[in-house]
Amino acid sequence: MAPVYSEAQVAKFLSHLKIPSEFYIGNEPILDHAFLSAIHKHMITEIPYENLLLHYSDHQTITLDPQEIYRKIILDGRGRGGYCMENSLLLTYMLRALGFQVYPVGVRVRLRKDGVPHGGFPGWVHIVNIVTLADNTRWVLDVSFGGDGPTQPVPMVEGTEWRNMGTQDARLIRDFIPGQTELTAGRRLWIYQCRNAPDQPWASYYAFSHAVEWLAADFDVVNQATSTKSFQTTTVLVVKFLRRACAAAPGGQDVYGKRMLVDAVVKENPGGKTTVVQECATEAERVQALKEWFGIELTEEEAQSIKGHVKEIQVSA
Repeated sequence: MAPVYSEAQVAKFLSHLKIPSEFYIGNEPILDHAFLSAIHKHMITEIPYENLLLHYSDHQTITLDPQEIYRKIILDGRGRGGYCMENSLLLTYMLRALGFQVYPVGVRVRLRKDGVPHGGFPGWVHIVNIVTLADNTRWVLDVSFGGDGPTQPVPMVEGTEWRNMGTQDARLIRDFIPGQTELTAGRRLWIYQCRNAPDQPWASYYAFSHAVEWLAADFDVVNQATSTKSFQTTTVLVVKFLRRACAAAPGGQDVYGKRMLVDAVVKENPGGKTTVVQECATEAERVQALKEWFGIELTEEEAQSIKGHVKEIQVSA
């Protein structure tokens, strides 16, 4: 199968990520863990998780056409990202074009109450990529889960823990989820968990199986439901991780915090406590906040398209 993206498109993608020059195509980088980690780190800090197309567009729909995703995120140069399937599929096709062995799988995500996962695991609303390296190690790459997503490739080794960001730890375990009826060892799912301090319990955020590769038809079905019937349609969301120079970190840089917009509120967590840094009282303020805090520039047409939408910021008379 021919790569979806050309070598020129891959080169522009890597440049967009501001990845170290040692990983440029012309330098023939080795397809190893260091390269994979650099792509992951730079992708979550340069390409935001955002669902603005569902709120700031006249069509309020999301396409998964890979060339449209590339145009929006890389080519247009307006700081745009996408929600889970857009960003994750961009990564799928870019990794394949680079020569990595990778396939995506569907993910069941728990809903949250006051920011904390609760209840069961409803239907497929997310995807992650599974990469197998030449040394036969397998890694999960999730570049578009939002603020509690992994900040590095996740080893597919049951029970392995790592420091995700600040005081937050993360891990993958294998277990059953509520609703499963055939409780045999082979039916256990991978479950992504986090805890914000060593004395706190682990919280399960999502579950997936590595056994079934998802195809384009699967993405299209899930995208249709997620972009029309989920919380994405009633919440304006932007999440971008923060990167800084760190001599002790691989590649000389680490992910140290995150910045978020939830509806009209901009929050920031520099690796410890989350604080509110701006509350937008008007649409003009929110459009300006997108530019100032996230580097996202909406066109005038996009900014005006939210008028009459359920998430338009209403100014009291």
